[in-house]
Amino acid sequence: MAGRGNPHAKMKYEELVKNGINSALRRDMNDSRLTFVTITKVELTDDYANAKVWWDTFDTGKRGEISEAIDAVKGRIRTLLAARLEVRHTPELLFIYDSQYEDEQRIEKILKGERGDNEE
Repeated sequence: MAGRGNPHAKMKYEELVKNGINSALRRDMNDSRLTFVTITKVELTDDYANAKVWWDTFDTGKRGEISEAIDAVKGRIRTLLAARLEVRHTPELLFIYDSQYEDEQRIEKILKGERGDNEE
């Protein structure tokens, strides 16, 4: 792939992969468990062979079911991605749940608790 040494080109390709996967989830997947899945970040290896794909959902209670649904369709997503990006080699996709929102809520709760203890 051209531009492998260029960090800007890599960031641009990561964004294309992210948008391509989001598009595939919205338009091409019939599994209702994937309705509220959003890809939040994609990180490619330097050789573009592997991509870590972080996802999130509004329905955190069904995270396990959604993870199973993603695993079931990740091959199809990769195929659709290859067609959309018009590339010969599409990265292997590793889907990871993005717990950033829950982590922020936990930290905020801890900080509020500490502020409450200090004010007494």
